Amino acid sequence: MEKALPPIPAKRYFTIGEVGDLCGVKPHVLRYWEQEFTQLRPMKRRGNRRYYQHHEVLMIRRIRDLLYDQGFTISGARNKMQEIMQLEREKKRNGEVLLEGVEVIEVSDFETAQAEDDLPDAPAGSFSDRLLSLRRELFEIRNLLSPAL
Repeated sequence: MEKALPPIPAKRYFTIGEVGDLCGVKPHVLRYWEQEFTQLRPMKRRGNRRYYQHHEVLMIRRIRDLLYDQGFTISGARNKMQEIMQLEREKKRNGEVLLEGVEVIEVSDFETAQAEDDLPDAPAGSFSDRLLSLRRELFEIRNLLSPAL
Protein backbone atom coordinates (compact mmCIF):
# COMPACT_ATOMS: atom_id res chain seq x y z
CA MET A 1 0.00 0.00 0.00
CA GLU A 2 1.36 3.40 -1.03
CA LYS A 3 1.72 5.95 1.76
CA ALA A 4 0.34 9.40 0.89
CA LEU A 5 2.82 12.24 1.09
CA PRO A 6 2.08 15.07 3.55
CA PRO A 7 0.97 18.47 2.23
CA ILE A 8 3.72 20.99 1.59
CA PRO A 9 3.56 23.81 4.18
CA ALA A 10 3.51 27.44 3.07
CA LYS A 11 7.17 28.22 3.72
CA ARG A 12 9.77 29.87 1.56
CA TYR A 13 12.69 27.53 2.29
CA PHE A 14 12.96 23.91 3.44
CA THR A 15 15.98 22.10 4.86
CA ILE A 16 17.10 18.81 3.36
CA GLY A 17 15.62 16.94 6.34
CA GLU A 18 12.24 18.62 5.88
CA VAL A 19 12.26 17.87 2.15
CA GLY A 20 13.14 14.27 2.89
CA ASP A 21 10.12 13.98 5.18
CA LEU A 22 7.82 15.78 2.71
CA CYS A 23 8.92 13.60 -0.22
CA GLY A 24 9.49 10.27 1.48
CA VAL A 25 13.18 9.97 0.62
CA LYS A 26 16.36 10.12 2.69
CA PRO A 27 18.70 13.14 2.54
CA HIS A 28 21.53 11.15 0.91
CA VAL A 29 19.13 10.26 -1.93
CA LEU A 30 18.33 13.96 -2.43
CA ARG A 31 22.04 14.78 -2.63
CA TYR A 32 22.49 12.01 -5.20
CA TRP A 33 19.54 13.24 -7.25
CA GLU A 34 21.14 16.71 -7.39
CA GLN A 35 24.02 15.13 -9.30
CA GLU A 36 21.72 13.24 -11.67
CA PHE A 37 19.04 15.88 -12.34
CA THR A 38 20.51 19.22 -13.42
CA GLN A 39 17.15 20.96 -12.91
CA LEU A 40 17.42 20.33 -9.17
CA ARG A 41 19.59 23.11 -7.73
CA PRO A 42 18.83 24.01 -4.11
CA MET A 43 20.34 27.16 -2.69
CA LYS A 44 23.40 26.54 -0.54
CA ARG A 45 24.30 28.68 2.43
CA ARG A 46 26.82 28.52 5.28
CA GLY A 47 28.57 25.20 5.58
CA ASN A 48 27.07 24.01 2.29
CA ARG A 49 23.62 23.68 3.89
CA ARG A 50 20.92 23.15 1.31
CA TYR A 51 17.68 25.14 1.26
CA TYR A 52 14.95 24.02 -1.11
CA GLN A 53 12.11 26.18 -2.42
CA HIS A 54 8.52 25.06 -3.00
CA HIS A 55 8.99 24.40 -6.73
CA GLU A 56 11.99 22.20 -5.98
CA VAL A 57 9.97 20.14 -3.50
CA LEU A 58 7.36 19.61 -6.23
CA MET A 59 10.11 18.62 -8.65
CA ILE A 60 11.50 16.10 -6.16
CA ARG A 61 8.04 14.61 -5.73
CA ARG A 62 7.77 14.31 -9.50
CA ILE A 63 11.19 12.61 -9.69
CA ARG A 64 10.20 10.28 -6.86
CA ASP A 65 6.99 9.38 -8.69
CA LEU A 66 8.88 8.63 -11.91
CA LEU A 67 11.47 6.45 -10.15
CA TYR A 68 9.50 4.71 -7.43
CA ASP A 69 5.91 4.59 -8.71
CA GLN A 70 6.26 4.52 -12.50
CA GLY A 71 9.43 2.40 -12.55
CA PHE A 72 11.67 4.67 -14.63
CA THR A 73 15.43 4.26 -14.48
CA ILE A 74 17.53 7.27 -13.48
CA SER A 75 18.34 7.88 -17.14
CA GLY A 76 14.70 7.50 -18.20
CA ALA A 77 13.51 9.80 -15.41
CA ARG A 78 16.17 12.37 -16.39
CA ASN A 79 14.91 12.32 -19.99
CA LYS A 80 11.28 12.54 -18.87
CA MET A 81 12.08 15.51 -16.60
CA GLN A 82 13.78 17.28 -19.53
CA GLU A 83 10.64 16.69 -21.64
CA ILE A 84 8.42 18.02 -18.86
CA MET A 85 10.59 21.11 -18.38
CA GLN A 86 10.57 21.77 -22.14
CA LEU A 87 6.76 21.48 -22.26
CA GLU A 88 6.45 23.91 -19.34
CA ARG A 89 8.80 26.38 -21.06
CA GLU A 90 6.69 26.19 -24.24
CA LYS A 91 3.50 26.74 -22.25
CA LYS A 92 5.01 29.82 -20.60
CA ARG A 93 6.16 31.11 -23.99
CA ASN A 94 2.66 30.65 -25.39
CA GLY A 95 1.13 32.48 -22.42
CA GLU A 96 -0.66 29.45 -21.00
CA VAL A 97 -1.27 29.40 -17.27
CA LEU A 98 0.32 26.50 -15.43
CA LEU A 99 -2.03 25.21 -12.76
CA GLU A 100 -0.45 21.91 -11.77
CA GLY A 101 -0.61 21.46 -8.04
CA VAL A 102 -3.20 24.21 -7.65
CA GLU A 103 -6.57 23.25 -6.24
CA VAL A 104 -9.55 24.31 -8.33
CA ILE A 105 -12.28 26.07 -6.39
CA GLU A 106 -15.82 25.48 -7.54
CA VAL A 107 -17.46 28.83 -8.04
CA SER A 108 -20.26 27.96 -10.45
CA ASP A 109 -22.84 29.35 -7.99
CA PHE A 110 -21.21 32.75 -8.25
CA GLU A 111 -20.90 32.60 -12.05
CA THR A 112 -24.64 32.24 -12.41
CA ALA A 113 -25.40 35.04 -9.97
CA GLN A 114 -26.15 38.12 -12.06
CA ALA A 115 -27.34 40.60 -9.46
CA GLU A 116 -26.22 41.51 -5.94
CA ASP A 117 -29.48 40.06 -4.60
CA ASP A 118 -28.55 36.61 -5.91
CA LEU A 119 -25.40 36.43 -3.77
CA PRO A 120 -25.43 35.14 -0.18
CA ASP A 121 -26.02 37.74 2.51
CA ALA A 122 -23.00 38.99 4.42
CA PRO A 123 -22.52 41.88 6.84
CA ALA A 124 -21.11 44.96 5.13
CA GLY A 125 -17.33 45.03 5.19
CA SER A 126 -17.04 41.44 6.39
CA PHE A 127 -14.45 39.05 5.06
CA SER A 128 -17.03 37.08 3.06
CA ASP A 129 -18.34 40.33 1.54
CA ARG A 130 -14.86 41.28 0.39
CA LEU A 131 -14.30 37.76 -0.89
CA LEU A 132 -17.49 37.91 -2.97
CA SER A 133 -16.43 41.28 -4.35
CA LEU A 134 -13.03 39.88 -5.27
CA ARG A 135 -14.63 36.88 -6.97
CA ARG A 136 -16.85 39.18 -9.03
CA GLU A 137 -13.80 41.16 -10.15
CA LEU A 138 -11.93 37.99 -11.03
CA PHE A 139 -14.85 36.72 -13.14
CA GLU A 140 -14.96 40.05 -14.96
CA ILE A 141 -11.23 39.87 -15.64
CA ARG A 142 -11.54 36.27 -16.82
CA ASN A 143 -14.36 37.22 -19.18
CA LEU A 144 -12.28 40.08 -20.59
CA LEU A 145 -9.27 37.83 -21.12
CA SER A 146 -11.06 34.79 -22.52
CA PRO A 147 -11.52 34.70 -26.30
CA ALA A 148 -14.98 35.55 -27.59
CA LEU A 149 -17.08 32.42 -28.03
